[in-house]
Amino acid sequence: MTQLITTDLVELDQNLGNSPEDVIRHLAGRVAANGRATEAEGLFTDAFARESKTATGVPGGIAIPHCRSTAVTVPTLAMARLSQPVDFGAKDGPADLIFFIAAPEGADQEHLKLLSKLARSLIKKDFTAALRAASTQAEIVELVEGALADKPAAAAAPAAGATAAAAAPSAGAATGARSGGPKRLVAVTACPTGIAHTYMAADSLVAAAKEVGVDLQVETQGSSGAKPLDPAVIAAADAVIFAVDVDVRGKERFAGKPVINAPVKRGIDEPDKMVQEALAAADNPNARRVPHFGAEEQAEAEATEKGEHIGQKLKKALLTGVSYMIPFVAGGGLLIALGFLMGGYLITQFADTIVVENSIFNLPTEYPENAWGPLGAYLGAVLFKIGALSLGFLVPALAGYIAYGIADRPGIAPGFVAGAVAGFMGAGFLGGIVGGLLAGYIAHSIGKIQVARWLRGLMPVVIIPLVASLVASGLMFLILGAPIVAITVGLNNWLSGLTGASAIALGVILGLMMCFDLGGPVNKVAYSFAVAGLGAATLDNQAPWQIMAAVMAAGMVPPLAMALASTVLDKKRFSLAERENGKAAWLLGASFISEGAIPFAAADPLRVIPASMLGGAVTGALSMAFAVGSKAPHGGFFVFFAIDNFLMFVVSILAGTVVTALAVIALKRWAVRKSVDTVEPVPVTV
Repeated sequence: MTQLITTDLVELDQNLGNSPEDVIRHLAGRVAANGRATEAEGLFTDAFARESKTATGVPGGIAIPHCRSTAVTVPTLAMARLSQPVDFGAKDGPADLIFFIAAPEGADQEHLKLLSKLARSLIKKDFTAALRAASTQAEIVELVEGALADKPAAAAAPAAGATAAAAAPSAGAATGARSGGPKRLVAVTACPTGIAHTYMAADSLVAAAKEVGVDLQVETQGSSGAKPLDPAVIAAADAVIFAVDVDVRGKERFAGKPVINAPVKRGIDEPDKMVQEALAAADNPNARRVPHFGAEEQAEAEATEKGEHIGQKLKKALLTGVSYMIPFVAGGGLLIALGFLMGGYLITQFADTIVVENSIFNLPTEYPENAWGPLGAYLGAVLFKIGALSLGFLVPALAGYIAYGIADRPGIAPGFVAGAVAGFMGAGFLGGIVGGLLAGYIAHSIGKIQVARWLRGLMPVVIIPLVASLVASGLMFLILGAPIVAITVGLNNWLSGLTGASAIALGVILGLMMCFDLGGPVNKVAYSFAVAGLGAATLDNQAPWQIMAAVMAAGMVPPLAMALASTVLDKKRFSLAERENGKAAWLLGASFISEGAIPFAAADPLRVIPASMLGGAVTGALSMAFAVGSKAPHGGFFVFFAIDNFLMFVVSILAGTVVTALAVIALKRWAVRKSVDTVEPVPVTV
């Protein structure tokens, strides 16, 4: 097996800069200079993107930046002992010991296990003390290789995989602090990369539990594989700890257990507190528990920390509603567009009659003049009607899943009912939001009421849906509906009257919103605003179609611009990984998938986001100025048949794409951080 670390990959007592970015860039350069990566910039981009998601500093003055990267050719460890410590986000201060773990995208299991073993060794105080005392690079390599080979006496915590914690019961029995035997806990640890934090958190939790005489067994869901906990061990556990940054695989196995949920880094920083919280939850009959049903998103929401801000909870609920609503809108809108294509734009006047009175064997004789004949008229009517019925779920689905995001499954029925009431009253999109929030919070409040055991089974399926539907929908009918309808009508009238400069200004705003967070909350607000108006559009009121076109066109700009910049205009400004992403971004952008630009934004947000917003604003303004309309809510260039003034739609997108591409190249070329007096990543003699 290839040696993971060599003396050429070790730097002792050097100043590598003032920030994690400086240190990671330098170490990436050293890895590449040793022929273990195809390019330094691509490796740095991937590693710093990982660092931007979750800081890699851990207690004890240690940081473990790490990543998987297509630029890496050989699994590698690069180590630096800094003369000037750098803050990597650990609670106890800056780090002076830096281990940079670089794994290939398809690293084999044996290498991943070694990398994980090293990360676990770093929580052992004797190992880190020896690293600080070493005087030569050769000593560092010997210490690391010894840790990988388990040469140091393993007096610290046992390995924390699903199998490793089996030693904990004897420790717990030996200390026997609790009358009636020690408590039993289980835990799952997982981080996005699955190399370092996953295993360090596991070992820290096991060690913290051992100190207080608690039996803790851990399932590490990492890159080197995971062995699930024995079902008997889970059944015997008093509580469960989820120290994770990603979804827990097989969470339903822990259903009904008191749960403590936190980011994986807290399992490293505060393992003793998490163990104590789990012990307290085990003795608390009202503690938060893992839900019995399998919706991963809601299980995650139920396990969210108590300190979560109300604004964050509200945002999650709204985004949940929008994410579940979009498939109804996308599918329904495209079907309506196909119906218009085959049956003509006047098919709306004939569709109901044709669908009811005709069939494929009895084609209509009365249909729009611009339909594709009797067969086209019939198929167009069917497609239009299916799409219209699908689009009719827009407001109920939005409200239902907003309520679901707040109250879980018991909130779905009250939310759908409140949304249906909003649609019936003409309160539209705004009414759906209000109805969903009402239904969700009412259902959530009822669900918190303590009732007799015999009544608990009826609460989620009968009592909560009944009472929450009655209260939320009653409030919509009696009090809130009429004001929301007035606001909705006023908004629609205002949009219908937009012309000239005011319409262009709206296009600029929508373009900025679509490119601000590339599929995030602001982007979703703009998109939802556009699709909500499609149902009100007519040949006499085409403003909603124009808004939809501006939103779709602006959302296509960031991925297309990143593709243009990284694969055509200035390749050398982008890493190898970014150039590969750029190839895929051509198709993603053409399909109106704004998320195709996220890899670029994650690696360089301060340049990519402003440049994208500039191009999006240009496209939105031009689309509105040219009165481009879209009868389809999704599809990009592939729904050309549903785009009015398709030529100017293309021109608007091309203009914004070129503006963004040139802007991001200019920013990368001239808006560069001032260099600091640090050690340069010069080539290393091999």
